[in-house]
Amino acid sequence: MQKNIDFLRPFYTFAVEQAGVGIHAIDKQGRTIIYNKKMKQIEGLALEDIQDRTIVELFNFEHDESTLLKVLQSGKELLNVKQTYWNRNGIQITTINDTYPIFDGDKLIGAVELSRDITALENLLHQPIQQSNDLAVFSLLTAASNSMKTVIATAKKAAKAKLPVLLIGEAGTGKDLLAQSIHSELSLKNDYFYTLHCRNSDSLTINRLNETLTGDESLTLFCERIDLLTMPLQQKLLDILTKKERQNLQFIASIGDDPVDLIASGVLLKDLYYFFASFAIQIPPLRKRKKDIMPFIDAYLTKRSAQYKSSLIGVTPEIEKIFNHYHWPGNMRELEFLLDEITSLATTETMITYEMLPLHFRLKNGDLNDDTIGVEDFIVQRDKDLLPLDQYLKEAEAYYVEKALKLYEGNITKTAHALGMSRQSLQYRLRKIKES
Repeated sequence: MQKNIDFLRPFYTFAVEQAGVGIHAIDKQGRTIIYNKKMKQIEGLALEDIQDRTIVELFNFEHDESTLLKVLQSGKELLNVKQTYWNRNGIQITTINDTYPIFDGDKLIGAVELSRDITALENLLHQPIQQSNDLAVFSLLTAASNSMKTVIATAKKAAKAKLPVLLIGEAGTGKDLLAQSIHSELSLKNDYFYTLHCRNSDSLTINRLNETLTGDESLTLFCERIDLLTMPLQQKLLDILTKKERQNLQFIASIGDDPVDLIASGVLLKDLYYFFASFAIQIPPLRKRKKDIMPFIDAYLTKRSAQYKSSLIGVTPEIEKIFNHYHWPGNMRELEFLLDEITSLATTETMITYEMLPLHFRLKNGDLNDDTIGVEDFIVQRDKDLLPLDQYLKEAEAYYVEKALKLYEGNITKTAHALGMSRQSLQYRLRKIKES
């Protein structure tokens, strides 16, 4: 019997990897057992991203919890369920799932999910073409640093010339806002702005784009992250765009890395790069333009005050020092999300203080106060035996979550915000801690 299983294993492995649907299987603890090539494409994660992490550590879910976890808890299959969620990189994903419990005899040992990606279709259906008055303009962009002043000056020239534009920059640097500002500044105004979300796009999406560009409307097309399209889809996009060049169309695209490196690694089609590169604008990451941090915060708080009557007007010198020292891997978007989190929990404060920073941000900076979280208590002591890693991590997680709950007086919503997770994910963790 074992010999027969060993003989069949390569066939099963090949079938799983080549399947046209995403396959994700987890064990009873929620850890990944199978994660095929298609699932990696759908969720934008690599194998090293998911190893030793549970579902709740990897994803945030919109309303209900993960269909995989539901089936794991109920032991009953769920078929044809639509699910919207976000991966650890903040990318939104929508799938249709068939999810099944896995039993060994009468014992539930895990669950497996078959997922069909409909992200691109959802974006197309639920993000309609935007009117010009909904969009960003140059005057609202933060540009205190010389590098950003140069970026905006070049973008204004591109708007005047009305030639294809390529925006180059890391995630969160504001490529979408710059694209909108170029559209708003065009010498010959276009009526509509349309974003093609290239992430997870498929042939259906590209075909619908072709239909969108067939009409006589004046339109700006922003192809967000063309380097994430497959090479055949990049060629298909290029074929469509080269046939559609006309006066009432403005084409803008973005990529996330140096184009020379992307072309050399076979990720970016050289001819598609040349099509957009009449104006190539490099947007520097926030860590290289920290002069923009405080002006952005000032503008954010002013806008927040006007919209929600917030009393916050600035930050303390300590916070300014921390923000200027931090690396900001998520760039301006990370700063904005952090401010969203801080201001949503503020009451009568006028200045953002250290105590108002979420715990997850304090941990990233490695500068925790002794009276908030006793991290030192979990450093291994030399005169004691090492615990097994799984046991250590479980105890550390339980201690950390308990301290966070005490800090926010048992408020689940505020604690979840501070820990950088959804309310539902925190509740799941609390259940697991209680069960163990």
